[in-house]
Amino acid sequence: MSRNMVHVIPFEELGRDDVLRVGGKNASLGEMVRALDSQGVKIPPGFATTAGAYWGFVEANGLKDTIASALANLKAGKGSLSEVGHTIRRAFLRGDWSAETANAITAAHHELCQRIGKQNTDVAVRSSATAEDLPDASFAGQQETFLNIRGEAALLDACRRCYASLFTDRAISYRNAKGFDHLKVALSVGVQKMVRSDLGSAGVMFSIDTETGFDKVVVINAAWGLGENVVQGAVDPDEYQVFKPLLGDASLAPIVEKKLGGKTLKMVYARGGESPTRNVSTSKAERAFFVLKDPEVLQLARWACAIEDHYGMPMDVEWAKDGQTNEIYIVQARPETVQSRKGSGALKSYRIKSKGRMLVAGLSIGDAIVAGKVCLIRSPQDIERFEDGAILVTETTDPDWVPIMKRAAGIVTDHGGRTSHAAIVSRELGLPAIVGTGNATEVLHDDQEVTLSCAEGDEGFVYEGIGGFEVRELSLKDIPKTRTHVMLNLANPAAAFRWWRLPADGVGLARMEFVINNHIKVHPMALVQFDTLRDKEARQRIAELTRGYVEKTEYFVDRLARGLARIASACHPKPVIVRMSDFKTNEYANLIGGSEFEPKEVNPMLGFRGASRYYSPRYREGFALECLAIRRLRQAMGFKNVIVMIPFCRSVTEADRVLEVMAENGLRRGVDGLEIYVMCEIPSNVVLAKAFAERFDGFSIGSNDLTQLTLGVDRDSEELAELFNEQDEAVKWMIRTVIEAAARSGAKVGLCGQAPSDHPELAAFLVECGIDSISVSPDSFIAVKQHVAQAEAQQRSA
Repeated sequence: MSRNMVHVIPFEELGRDDVLRVGGKNASLGEMVRALDSQGVKIPPGFATTAGAYWGFVEANGLKDTIASALANLKAGKGSLSEVGHTIRRAFLRGDWSAETANAITAAHHELCQRIGKQNTDVAVRSSATAEDLPDASFAGQQETFLNIRGEAALLDACRRCYASLFTDRAISYRNAKGFDHLKVALSVGVQKMVRSDLGSAGVMFSIDTETGFDKVVVINAAWGLGENVVQGAVDPDEYQVFKPLLGDASLAPIVEKKLGGKTLKMVYARGGESPTRNVSTSKAERAFFVLKDPEVLQLARWACAIEDHYGMPMDVEWAKDGQTNEIYIVQARPETVQSRKGSGALKSYRIKSKGRMLVAGLSIGDAIVAGKVCLIRSPQDIERFEDGAILVTETTDPDWVPIMKRAAGIVTDHGGRTSHAAIVSRELGLPAIVGTGNATEVLHDDQEVTLSCAEGDEGFVYEGIGGFEVRELSLKDIPKTRTHVMLNLANPAAAFRWWRLPADGVGLARMEFVINNHIKVHPMALVQFDTLRDKEARQRIAELTRGYVEKTEYFVDRLARGLARIASACHPKPVIVRMSDFKTNEYANLIGGSEFEPKEVNPMLGFRGASRYYSPRYREGFALECLAIRRLRQAMGFKNVIVMIPFCRSVTEADRVLEVMAENGLRRGVDGLEIYVMCEIPSNVVLAKAFAERFDGFSIGSNDLTQLTLGVDRDSEELAELFNEQDEAVKWMIRTVIEAAARSGAKVGLCGQAPSDHPELAAFLVECGIDSISVSPDSFIAVKQHVAQAEAQQRSA
């Protein structure tokens, strides 16, 4: 080892086993430089000062006694945390470098400049404590980072300030809480080529879904300018989600989510002044467009997978894009420490039963529901006002807020994304939080009673008053295996990942109309005929929703494909049956712009719905958009596990017409492995089951409509409620008949509905009939699986 390497070590000579020498961050950077450069993962070049250099600085300036004395005063109550922290930091900042250490740092800096080919190149100077970023803790930001440092004098000063930051108030509190001995924790300084993300963009990504622990997606947050705003939660970033198993095929683009953030601020370098950086407002164009192009999203996701594969665990990664060169770099990586360490023995399911008026909404963190009083605090200086068990409402948080966050029942912030400080700490503490609401501090007030719900998908809501909710615990232990497939009914893309741990055999019913109603909101024909739309208010709302899309119809196709992709990815590679839209005319009319395209019907339940719409001039162009979304989902994104299903198909003639229209739109049965099912919900589907089986690959029994139409009972009629019985002998005859006909024809057959979970005897009947699959809501899955297993056991013993 050279004399200089006692004090500084180039990244390429470091590895993950060097944590004690250079801290977790720098050891990780060195490991990636050595192991991942050959895979194309770019890390800015640099070097790290050693723990030995830190202890040399402490000893040369007699700081050990100063530290010990000040901390003893704190423990004895003779000084406050702020006073003690200030005393220690001031002693560090007044310290002098030994000639040997200073020469080693400046020599390493000179060599770095030569490698980059630029004299006095800008560098980033980051702290890396020897006890920071270990697997049992993830309170990022305990020590300081200094950006845009130029020149040897400025570099030495920044390194000195990094040493001092080992004793910020929050760092002292953190080590006290974790039981770390202050005098056994050293600090290494990482010095890297500065990535000019002030002129480009930066962000954070996780190789695991941070809310559900779903391990098959990469979650990427991005904002303009330096990445500190994303980490601190000062901006609402763009969010992208990428499905990992399909990234190996370079021809595919499995981006299952793209969400445009507000991005109202960006951090750039300051000219003069005390701080080297400052926040400025973004332009209208920057707010309106995504930070990353699709190829860049895919490149980052592949890098996240490479980093995860190398470390053998889910990772939390910071990235930056240089605005001068357009090159993307990885600037930090550390283990993800919350979801990856959760047990998989049980799932808690929260369901809101009653709620007041919705007050604010944002990104949900966690999946719990809490109710209580608001405590609105804008500054950490006012944390003494906080009442234990209240719901903390504030603009944003940083590490100074951790003591108060630990005492909260839930957290609501104006700003921040899924990778912000508030989100990360809330997850670690197991608290439900809603971040990025935009206006919570303006709408909510002290002592206001509210209900905070994170149980409704990606979006979280704060409701007025104390709402009613229930909590169920679903044990994942000892779930029996069954011959009969038990699948899930899913409709909400935002909540699809929540159920990935259930050992389901796929998705038996994914309702396209739910995605259209909640994620698109616009009638497809209003997009097709936008230029001639008469409703001015609808035109304005559509213009706002489709901002950023060149073609109005592309908004529909893009949003629908990505929404369905989230559902398809939750059970991939198992089959996911997507039912094409099955709105009734009154429901279609409620979509934005829909009233101009829908007839008024006396009985929409038996009217212009299902298959009859798909070939009708009234809706044919709208159905073409649905088909285009399915093509993109299967071909461009790679979800070949998606099966298409046609609802409410009244006759074989109608079936032929629909299949012809689908083929015209690029969805031909049997081509590229495409299977097409039909809903069995009309008596004619049973009567002519053989003929339908010749045209379709499978049936899905819709027990609600089949019961309604077999018994002639309106399922929504309160007067006839007692007559609506899915176990009526006539209905059971219909079910048995179609199952037997499907078996004879070689077609698959399943049932989607709630009845098997409510009535174990119906599950036994379906098993007896030889049904292939039963599809139920996720919270009924375990009960139905057990009912089916019991029925199969009885059948074997009979």
